[in-house]
Amino acid sequence: MTIVGVPRETFPGERRVALVPAVLPLLTKAGVEVVVEAGAGEAAGYPDATYAEAGARVEPERAAVFGAADAVFQVLGHGANDRTGRADLALLRRDQVLIGFLRPLGSAETVREIAATGATAFAVELMPRITRAQPMDALSAMSTVAGYSAVVRAAALLPRMFPMLMTAAGTVVPAKVLVVGAGVAGLQAIATARRLGAVVSAYDVRPAVREQVESVGGRFVELPLETTDAEDARGYARPRDEAFYRRQRELMARVVGASDVVITTAVVPGRRAPVLVTADMVAAMAPGSVIIDLAAERGGNCELTRAGETVVAHGVTIVGAVNLAGTVPYHASQLYARTLVAFFLHLLRDGVIALDPGDEITRETLVTRGGEVVHPRAGTEA
Repeated sequence: MTIVGVPRETFPGERRVALVPAVLPLLTKAGVEVVVEAGAGEAAGYPDATYAEAGARVEPERAAVFGAADAVFQVLGHGANDRTGRADLALLRRDQVLIGFLRPLGSAETVREIAATGATAFAVELMPRITRAQPMDALSAMSTVAGYSAVVRAAALLPRMFPMLMTAAGTVVPAKVLVVGAGVAGLQAIATARRLGAVVSAYDVRPAVREQVESVGGRFVELPLETTDAEDARGYARPRDEAFYRRQRELMARVVGASDVVITTAVVPGRRAPVLVTADMVAAMAPGSVIIDLAAERGGNCELTRAGETVVAHGVTIVGAVNLAGTVPYHASQLYARTLVAFFLHLLRDGVIALDPGDEITRETLVTRGGEVVHPRAGTEA
């Protein structure tokens, strides 16, 4: 019988867990046993007893979980967990499967360290954006949560209310929200801000997303820029040269200055996030305005962003958002677990892990195998 191990997340402040009790029957039906480290789901709202009731074995020792598991499920594995992830390397063994966020395009050294354990490691952030892989797309699932959380955070910080209110004491005008980047996180931010009653605009370098922006209630901002070939084959924005970004910033200045809230989500896989909101643009915003920078971990879309910190500049609150999905761990864990189970069942044949190198999903997510780094893009982040 194949055994899946779920260790407790050790990154400081991480409250998510890789599997939740509700998905365990899907694994049991496929002939998979689950071993969970004691306390793994506690911070997300899933006590040990709920795992035991769902058929999992709860182990008090982390080493016992790794030792028993044919496959280890994590939210943040070594690489994505740059604080404490290295400690798990000694617990991995040859041919053991590791699945989680690994930040494989980052440090080449980190990827080699995982390879040196002999583990067969899959990075869920590399899931191809093809139709049959959609239920396995952990990155999109977490981006959805982050987009929602960004708006909730902004609403809490803004000294205004989002909706228009007509009261006996007068009318309150709605807040103006600008979302930069209309990917999964951006679209969820637009939809959430609209539900809260804000007037929402959105900009993306990819003109093709205009219909998606409008479908969730946003107004698409058009800038007179050359956007031919703005999107790559995987659906991500292509990197541009500095001249393009400079012109883009000049055109965006007026829109940013008129906004009460700016939520930036623009990232290019494998590269530093482009700076789209300058210090001068921040200075032109009204005092009390809020910027939530979802690209903070990649350097930030705002020039004044500090990753993991909240700063106030020119009277504007700038949130260098890192791991916003982890701020709502109950549902974030639920969504993440569903994607991992869908992916793992894809790898199984008659209850046994059987890798098909000809399968696009397997090939694109596989980072290390047999002591070697096997993904051509691993460790290539600029």
